[in-house]
Amino acid sequence: MRIGLSGMVLAMPAALLLFPQRVFAGSCCGGGTAGALLMPKSAKWLFAASGDFEKYNGYFDRGGKYLSDPPNSDLRQYRLNGGVAVRLASRWQAALASGYVFNSNKYSGLVSNTNAPADSVASLTYETFDNIRCVWRVRKWQDVIPAVYLASQLTLPTGVSPYDNVQSSFDITGRGFYRLEGKAIVEKTIYPFTLALTMLYGTHFARPVNRDYGLYVEPYRKRLGDRFTGTAALSYTYFTESMSSLTISSSYTYLHEADATINGYVDKTTGFERHLLGASLAWATPERDLVYSLSYNPALHEPGLQRNFPATHAFSLGVNYVMR
Repeated sequence: MRIGLSGMVLAMPAALLLFPQRVFAGSCCGGGTAGALLMPKSAKWLFAASGDFEKYNGYFDRGGKYLSDPPNSDLRQYRLNGGVAVRLASRWQAALASGYVFNSNKYSGLVSNTNAPADSVASLTYETFDNIRCVWRVRKWQDVIPAVYLASQLTLPTGVSPYDNVQSSFDITGRGFYRLEGKAIVEKTIYPFTLALTMLYGTHFARPVNRDYGLYVEPYRKRLGDRFTGTAALSYTYFTESMSSLTISSSYTYLHEADATINGYVDKTTGFERHLLGASLAWATPERDLVYSLSYNPALHEPGLQRNFPATHAFSLGVNYVMR
């Protein structure tokens, strides 16, 4: 059984935004800035866990017009996420992250409750610097040089996709495609402020398809469109007398994915675009070995802010533990 547009894109935020925007706090300084699964410079291991709650509140069509879900609809998704990063050398680190998704939905009289693993992400990151780039005061021109990370990451289709044995889009927890991305992170801290810019560009690998929502179909070859993600985040850090820290962050993310192709022909029903605002809090202990974080991404209903994508309210609560 298939559902309309809102249901068709129901699992997208879990698969699309789970890792690039996750508040796994960590930076070259080991503080509480909001970022990806990234170890501070002095760390040997990083273990991260978080829980998400996302409530769907209508969707945007391909023209960018906001449309409400049918009356009495209640679409929710809960996620448990975990990740680990390890230092391979003085400038190299690797990470692996995954999660588990719980879908709870009521839509046009249909009630559905399913759960399954999410897609996973493996990454390899190179740090272009040796010394910590965080400073309290600019004394020389070298103090304004930012920390720059260069990374590659591979999304693994470990979740349940429309091409598996599923009955509706409410069963979906992944996208069913491998995706390879290049990533650059530029971060500069001049206390109490931190500015971080992240850019990703990725391409999906084509795959054969012979099943669509549980029904076997004539085989075809499909490739999802290339994707660009850009995030800018500004943070302010307050230190207590014991040198614990509270970091307040705001962020803006732009996400664009081009149309997919089927047997080489463009599928005009697929590509999407999203403008996303976010806010987060992160509390770090004086030793920076524990960081607790809370983040919120509101649903935006203004026309043109999204295209072919649901509007969602998303909350995340996470914790990091660093071993040095």
